[in-house]
Amino acid sequence: MRALSTAATGMEAQQLNVEVIAHNLANMNTTAFKRQRAEFQDLLYQNIQQVGTQSSDSGTIVPTGVQVGLGVQTGSVYRITEQGSLTQTANPFDVAISGRGYFRIQLPNGGDAYTRAGNFSKNDQGLLVTAEGYQVAPGITIPEEARTVDINPQGQISITLDGDPEPQIVGQLELAVFPNEAGLEAQGDNLYLETGASGAANVGIAGQPGFGTIRQGFVETSNVDAVTEVTALIQAQRAYEMNARVITAADEMLATSSNLR
Repeated sequence: MRALSTAATGMEAQQLNVEVIAHNLANMNTTAFKRQRAEFQDLLYQNIQQVGTQSSDSGTIVPTGVQVGLGVQTGSVYRITEQGSLTQTANPFDVAISGRGYFRIQLPNGGDAYTRAGNFSKNDQGLLVTAEGYQVAPGITIPEEARTVDINPQGQISITLDGDPEPQIVGQLELAVFPNEAGLEAQGDNLYLETGASGAANVGIAGQPGFGTIRQGFVETSNVDAVTEVTALIQAQRAYEMNARVITAADEMLATSSNLR
């Protein structure tokens, strides 16, 4: 009874689908979160009668054959990288990217990670850091005596000091873009790592061709749409129920055949 194992693969696939949807809904309020979608593929087919084989000595060919599928498997869980809305915070250290790009973050192990979550702050040494305390590359120090901090759309950071009306440039934010953003590896803490699938990071300045611009005093919200996710959840639930019904029907058929006298 192939239906038992085939329907079981369908239930497993829909369980994974619900898990992905649950993860999206759980991160509705996560800064710059990018929702995910599960994609599925049909499994191997069992050829009971091969397509295109000869059905007689006169050379007649079977037009369709008999192929029975063995179920479904997960093809991928891909990330949808469309931009979320920008929300004003009035915090001078909050920055959002309008368009393409990721901020480059220096990890404690010396490697680089990338993020679109620009809810930055100063640490005890005046360095611009993430919520986890990781340094924002290329290393920007905001003096304690700075009276105002301004970040222009190109990511240039300038400050003004008491008694000095002329602004002083203290750093430049960098952006990185990738040939395939969906290929980045999520690490948690709103951080991504470069992979062979994403391609090498191309680091540049905001406002250059192919790079977005920077908005000070804003953060990017999650791109999760509650209505879309709930609709997908209902569809996944119904698909799970129908596969469970197939298993019940197959079990009843086996019971009937086993009770034949």
